[in-house]
Amino acid sequence: MIDIAVIGYGFRGKVLSDIMLKLNDKVRISAIADPRRREIAEQLGERAAGIRFYDTEDELLAQEKPDGIIIGTRCSSHTSIALKVLARKIPCILEKPVSTTLPDLLALKEAYESSGTVVAVPFALRLNPLGLAAKEIADSGKLGTIEHVQAVNNVHYGSVYFQNWYRDERETGGMFLQKATHDFDLIQYILNLKPTWVSAMKSKQIFKGDKPAGLICERCDEQLTCPESAVLHKQKGEPVHGNQCCFAVDTGNEDSGSALIEYENGMHASYSHNFFARNHAATRKFRFLGYKGTMEFDYHTNRLQVFMHHSKRVETYEIPYGNDTHGGGDIAVCQSLLDTISKGLPARTRMEDALLSALLCIKARQAAETRVYEQVAWPS
Repeated sequence: MIDIAVIGYGFRGKVLSDIMLKLNDKVRISAIADPRRREIAEQLGERAAGIRFYDTEDELLAQEKPDGIIIGTRCSSHTSIALKVLARKIPCILEKPVSTTLPDLLALKEAYESSGTVVAVPFALRLNPLGLAAKEIADSGKLGTIEHVQAVNNVHYGSVYFQNWYRDERETGGMFLQKATHDFDLIQYILNLKPTWVSAMKSKQIFKGDKPAGLICERCDEQLTCPESAVLHKQKGEPVHGNQCCFAVDTGNEDSGSALIEYENGMHASYSHNFFARNHAATRKFRFLGYKGTMEFDYHTNRLQVFMHHSKRVETYEIPYGNDTHGGGDIAVCQSLLDTISKGLPARTRMEDALLSALLCIKARQAAETRVYEQVAWPS
């Protein structure tokens, strides 16, 4: 049997552990550490039999010797838990962002490099069919050398970052780390270049206000008129991402941000995201431009197009969506951990890439706050 332990059995911990069970019938979830362990055991029902439950990761690591671990806790604790797992040299999946502060990131980098332990990070954009197809085309030379990148992410479910626990900036580290980390990683994956400088800007124009701290939709006198009301969305049968007032004084996180990134060969990328676009305004679109052609693809349409510059030819690819919550990317990262455990293979989404993406996000956040260009380099 392949024993997998889960530290933090929230939405992501559950999604990844369920995928592991489906991928290999020898996998079993042997232990779960989560302060909600009794609630989780009740939810699992008969599946809870044989699973040992703990309140903390320290208790689990003291008692268990699993073959692999899934770390799916809240973002601010990713580093502290990963340090403990790395010290025990247990292969793991570490949810992104791997760190939310620069001191944490430096500590994680040092621990990882000295541990020699394989860590996979769920950067799903590069692992789903669309990302893999884009990489194949870029590497083919069809576009020529890529000399410019334009990327836009209009997040249609952005209310989750203002109406759920994600609204606490101390947990998230801000929206570059929460959302752009995926997009930055994809750009670097396709370019195969390291970022060197970043300039950025962020703003909070929509999700702010003077409603009292702690207000929830069910207790608000605007619950049937507010466009963000969880009560109203439930009545309409629409998705609900949280019930805390996003126009209250305790609502954190910027609601839009942009960055200019320079890479080691001198070319640059422009990136912009926002969290109040809705419905058909949603897009997660990338354009990679070379002298020979431009490649454009969108994760909302799963369509990839190549526009040739020196002829009128346009190539269009309809890429099937993968069969999980991230279009096949989660399946790939779970299989990667199983391959590490059973075959000794390296991770398909390397920790080195996750560390660099987190560094770029932290530097972008600093640039936006200080209005100064930031060099993307590890301190000596």
